[in-house]
Amino acid sequence: WKHAGRTANSAARGQLFGKLAKEIIVAAKMGGPDPTGNSRLRMAIDSAKKQSMPRDTIERAIKKGAGLLDEVVNYETVTYEGFAPHQVPVVVECLTENKTRTAANIRMAFRKGQIAASGAITWDFLRQGVIEATPPAGGADAEAAAIEAGAQNVEKAEGNDSRFFTETTDLDAVTKALTAAGWQVHESKLAWLAKNPVELTGAARTEVEEFLAELDADDD
Repeated sequence: WKHAGRTANSAARGQLFGKLAKEIIVAAKMGGPDPTGNSRLRMAIDSAKKQSMPRDTIERAIKKGAGLLDEVVNYETVTYEGFAPHQVPVVVECLTENKTRTAANIRMAFRKGQIAASGAITWDFLRQGVIEATPPAGGADAEAAAIEAGAQNVEKAEGNDSRFFTETTDLDAVTKALTAAGWQVHESKLAWLAKNPVELTGAARTEVEEFLAELDADDD
């Protein structure tokens, strides 16, 4: 039983590392290997470090993306739109080196839902930067911090944390400003935020969560 548990955890960790490495590769390819001048790469590296990805693995992914290794892999970002069970709108972002394989996998995943045409779903979402952070010791006013850092909005998150929302182009600057003000940033990312969230309970909620879990399990 213990061995089975360790094996499952190892497989899940390997899959997570694979996804994090893809993001690092794409970020390094698009903006160069220097994280100080490449905010997407810096955020990807931070995410990898928080998941305890080995330093050698991170550095290899950076070099691979920057074309500094003989191995050449071209990843592309592909977005799919559709409905999960119970007509819940879903936007799926993929990083893939094989769009044909990914398209087939997504179609299979949506067998319990419905694939939609491009633009049919995203109109109902906002594309924003999202930052989750803990205030400095002694506390701080989240609304004042949001104004000073240049965030658009802020809301309470779990525990003592706050969730800041930014324009996509301001995510890196706001993250740096909050960090400089003593906030401990746990997550800084671009996200699709639903304008009209769907509330589900009971069996319907479980069905949608299982659908989303199957999507997340795909390597792309």
